[in-house]
Amino acid sequence: MNPRTLGPCPSSPNCVSTQASDEGHAIAPFRYRKSRAEAKEVLKEVIRSLPRTKLLAEDESYLHYEFTSLLLRFVDDVEFLFDDETKTIHFRSASRTGYGDMGVNRKRMEQVRTLVGAKL
Repeated sequence: MNPRTLGPCPSSPNCVSTQASDEGHAIAPFRYRKSRAEAKEVLKEVIRSLPRTKLLAEDESYLHYEFTSLLLRFVDDVEFLFDDETKTIHFRSASRTGYGDMGVNRKRMEQVRTLVGAKL
């Protein structure tokens, strides 16, 4: 079992997590059918295609990215955790500063869901 976990979302509305239980922060995880290594490569390829992203940390079942907004240079942290037992990719996307994000984190993760779609 992987000891790594995703941190809880703060009370502010600028965070979504597959492990949150409240409606404001909860979002569905991604599912994969391939091997974990293949699924991770697919996800990395999709993230690389997005603008202003930087990989900060990686291990066999974890990815941590930094996304920077174009205009105001706000930084969001996006973490992915691969659970091979359930073939699930859990994730948390949160603004590093501020309070509201006008739904940016949720929209981004739904965009990533669309882009990875059937490739996983």
